[in-house]
Amino acid sequence: MSTPPPLAGGAQGPDALRPLLTAALDALHTGATARGGPLPAGGPTAVAARVREAAGEILPDRGAGPDTALRTLVHALAEGAADPADALCAAHLHCPPLALAVAADLAASALNPSMDSWDQAPAASEIEALVTRALATEAYGPGNGTGRGDALVTTGGTEANQLALLLARERTAAHGPVQLVVGENAHHSLGRAAWLLGMPEPATVPAPAGVLDPAALDEALTQLTGPPGSFLVAATAGTTDAGLIDPLDQIADLCAEHGARLHVDAAYGGPLLFSGVRRELLHGMERADSITFDLHKLGWQPVAAGLLLVRDPHDLATLGHHADYLNADDDTEAGLPDLLGRSLRTTRRPDVLKIAVTLKALGRTGIGALVDQVCDQAQEFAALITAHPGFELYDRPALSTVLFRPVGADDDHIAYVRRELLGQGRAVLGRATIDGRRWLKATLLNPHTRPGDLAEILKLVEGTTPR
Repeated sequence: MSTPPPLAGGAQGPDALRPLLTAALDALHTGATARGGPLPAGGPTAVAARVREAAGEILPDRGAGPDTALRTLVHALAEGAADPADALCAAHLHCPPLALAVAADLAASALNPSMDSWDQAPAASEIEALVTRALATEAYGPGNGTGRGDALVTTGGTEANQLALLLARERTAAHGPVQLVVGENAHHSLGRAAWLLGMPEPATVPAPAGVLDPAALDEALTQLTGPPGSFLVAATAGTTDAGLIDPLDQIADLCAEHGARLHVDAAYGGPLLFSGVRRELLHGMERADSITFDLHKLGWQPVAAGLLLVRDPHDLATLGHHADYLNADDDTEAGLPDLLGRSLRTTRRPDVLKIAVTLKALGRTGIGALVDQVCDQAQEFAALITAHPGFELYDRPALSTVLFRPVGADDDHIAYVRRELLGQGRAVLGRATIDGRRWLKATLLNPHTRPGDLAEILKLVEGTTPR
């Protein structure tokens, strides 16, 4: 009988990992060198062909061995990646993760705690409790009348928004169905969550300037029928298209006046809390019943690193669930923490470790400095665009997203430029349609981006014209 492959855990695990990590790191280097830019050239067909050629038979009768498999497939992945660590990869809320956070994520993978019962994750469960309490306190303050708040770890903004709607539905069940009220600028996951949870079609409020209009919200809440407490307003702190922030304090005032719950989707803008300069932009968010927070955007974490923060910890009671093999009553009474009510998922990995390591290593000021750095880059890029006679700026950026377009370009030209740069492997820019016009979008999340990189983006766009 052959000897099984070594495991990652245990006292011998690190010794088994070292040569494998060397192979993987070498392949990351050679793959990135072969790519030579922010993404692979040639488009989907060419990339798929290169991957198939490199991978060969993915399930052979006899294995190729760990070193060959790692070097081959990691190289193929890196060569064919859209790398957010490249300054010209700036399309989406797709951040370059900190090396520190990636190292922590490796440790989490090696130990493989499962966050559904304490006996599978003794230390990880306490680390999660420390992080969730700290971030809830950061958002809500040390005292808010109902405790210090709490938070759940999620896979990202979509799951957090879904949980926020579920908690609102269950907390207000006595009032009947919950009516979700969103702005036209709201993230698509909110409407999708309402559909998934069997809630009524969301009421949509105009957002003519890219942010939810308080006057229109007041009118909508006045006209909607339903008992007090049956409405949930979802505001946004950092829209996906333009990085705009709704007038949170005014919206919170209206929610208080109309007896509506308030959820703030701060998946993008939430980390402004760490900035001494920009924290004020989130004023009013602390009045929300729930907040979506996502650190694999403006937090430099590997996917996934989302959270849902709640002002009243009692809201989470609705997630309580019993499975005798995971949280038997006598175990809970004996003091073993019950983790099953901390998520709708059962098995879930300890994504909180990388967050904890980052918070501990950088502190509030260190993370805040990174936030300010990329937001300052956006201001610099906006100034560069404004000074260039060949480009038009949509508006001064609120966060780190900049919308721009060549003067005189039509929507087809914008689409062509974006796809041409993608196909050439030269730049990754996004697109957004606002006020009936299409714009190129640069989402700046790389703190190592330099002014020359920003100028290069404009040079590439300027030099790309339809045939």
